[in-house]
Amino acid sequence: SGFPTGRFAFEGFLSVNKRSRDERLREVCDDKRTLIFYEAPHKLIYTLQDMLEVLGDRRIALCRELTKLHEEIIRTTFSGALERYKEKSPRGEYVLIIEGAPEPEKTSLTLEEAAAQVKALRESGISVSDAAKQVAKQTGYKKGELYRLALEDENSTL
Repeated sequence: SGFPTGRFAFEGFLSVNKRSRDERLREVCDDKRTLIFYEAPHKLIYTLQDMLEVLGDRRIALCRELTKLHEEIIRTTFSGALERYKEKSPRGEYVLIIEGAPEPEKTSLTLEEAAAQVKALRESGISVSDAAKQVAKQTGYKKGELYRLALEDENSTL
């Protein structure tokens, strides 16, 4: 996968129940270890969307059909994977290897830069509320402030 292997967490299959799946993803959201999940092809897109919403746009290695004739490893991000599978339906069993949570950045983004991050997440299919929540957590800005700016931006482009 190219991710650190000194410490990792094997999570197996996530629940089919969205609430349980989201709850489990929130539990591992801040885990710095490399995360490993299994996923079936018919649930892959939904799982990637949930992971993008909860974990942020992290790097991922999608390992398909390991040890079999059609083995394939794709290194990308959650948003890149979702883009790929919009055009090509997933096939085969997957092992998802996800980079651990990033160390908190000690950079100071302006409010406009944080709002641009919300917009970028919004364009990848995340709701305005979830995008604002995620960026607020990463930047320290208030979710409501980012949410308001994102809605103003959307209304000004209509």
